[in-house]
Amino acid sequence: MLDFTPTDEQIMLIDSVRAFIEKELRPHEEKIEALGAVPPELEKEIRRKAIDAGIYLRHLPEAWGGLGLDHVTQTLLTIEFSQVSSGLSVCTSGPTYILTKCRGEQIERYLNPALRGERAEAFALTEPNAGSDARNIQTRAVKDGEDWIINGRKHFISEGDLADFFIVMCVTGEDETPRGKQKRITSFLVDKGTPGFDVRKMEAVCTRGYNPTDLTLDNVRVHESQILGEEGQGFDLANDWLYAGRIAMAAHCVGQTRRVAAMTNEWAATREAFGQTISRFQGVSFKIADVATELRAAELITLSAAWKLDQGTCTRLDTSTCKLFASEVLGRATDHAVQIFGGMGLMMELPIQRYWRDARVHRIWEGTSEIQRHIISRDLLRPHEQHA
Repeated sequence: MLDFTPTDEQIMLIDSVRAFIEKELRPHEEKIEALGAVPPELEKEIRRKAIDAGIYLRHLPEAWGGLGLDHVTQTLLTIEFSQVSSGLSVCTSGPTYILTKCRGEQIERYLNPALRGERAEAFALTEPNAGSDARNIQTRAVKDGEDWIINGRKHFISEGDLADFFIVMCVTGEDETPRGKQKRITSFLVDKGTPGFDVRKMEAVCTRGYNPTDLTLDNVRVHESQILGEEGQGFDLANDWLYAGRIAMAAHCVGQTRRVAAMTNEWAATREAFGQTISRFQGVSFKIADVATELRAAELITLSAAWKLDQGTCTRLDTSTCKLFASEVLGRATDHAVQIFGGMGLMMELPIQRYWRDARVHRIWEGTSEIQRHIISRDLLRPHEQHA
C-alpha cells in the first residue's frame, strides 16, 4: 500500500522551503503583479539566495551538484513553490535537466555557468503553427560548412525575457519511414544577442512576471558545436523530461488549488451575510466540500505518478491523467473562489483574481486538456481496437 506521509527528511525540506518563500518571495508578489515583470536585479538576488539556501539545483542529480531528490520529494517541493507567484518561484529553480547533455566546450560555455546561476536558459519549441502539434515545427537549420543557418519563429516561450541563451528546436532534414517522410528535429544552443536573433516580450493576462516571449531567427548563424546532443535527436532530449514536466505541472496546480482553498475557507468562515457566516449556506459549503475532495484526489494521483516515475513504471497515461485532472481541478477551484468572494474576488486588492487568471493557462501549456484526453483515450482503446 502506498503511503505518501512525508518522511522526517521531507518535512525538514518542506519547512525550509516554506520559510524561504515567506521571507524571500512572498513580500515581492504585489510588486511583480504591478510591474508585470521581475526586475533583473531582483531575479539575480533571488537566484543567489536560492543557491545559498541549497535549493537552486534541487531537481538535479548529485553528480551535477543537485540534491539528488526522488520525484516524490521534488513533487512535494513543487507543491510548495507553486503557492507563490510563478515569476518569483522560477527564479529559484536551476537549469533544465536537458543541459546535462552538454558535451565538450558546451560544458564551460553553457552548463557550468547555468549550474552556478550565472546564466539562464529557455526552451524554444512552440511556434505559431506548431503548438499541440509539436512535430509540425517549421523553423529550419541549413548546413553551411561548419555552421548552421537558422530561420524561423518561435512564440509562447516562457522565461525568454530572463534567458541568456535558448535551446532552439529546428528541422534539419527528413527521413524516410514506413509511415512516410518524418522531420529530423535538432536542438541548438543559441545565445541571446546573436545577429539576426530577436526576442520580444509578449503581453498576457496571466502569470505576470513569468512572461511568454516571441523569437524571430533571421539567418542566425551558429557553429555545429552548438548542437545539443546529436543531429536529428532533438525530440529524444525533450522526451527525457516530458513525463517529469507534466507531473511538475500537475503538482503546480495542486499547490495553487491548496492556497486558493485555504483563502476561500477562511473568507467563508468569517464573512457574514443575513446574520451568519456565509459558510453556513449550502451554496457555499458544498463548493468548499467539492474543492476539498477534488484537491485530495489531484494530490494523490500526482504523487502516484511521481512514485511510478521513481520506480521506472510511469507511463504517459499516468502523466496525462494527473496533468489533465489537476489543471481542471484548479480551474474549478478558482472559479468557485471568485463566486464565494463575490465582487471582491475580482478586485485587484485581493489575490483571488490573480489565481483565477493564472489558472486558465494550465489547461493549455504542457499539453492542452484536449491533447491529454486524446492520449488517455488512445492508450486505453488501442489494445481493444487491435483485437477487434
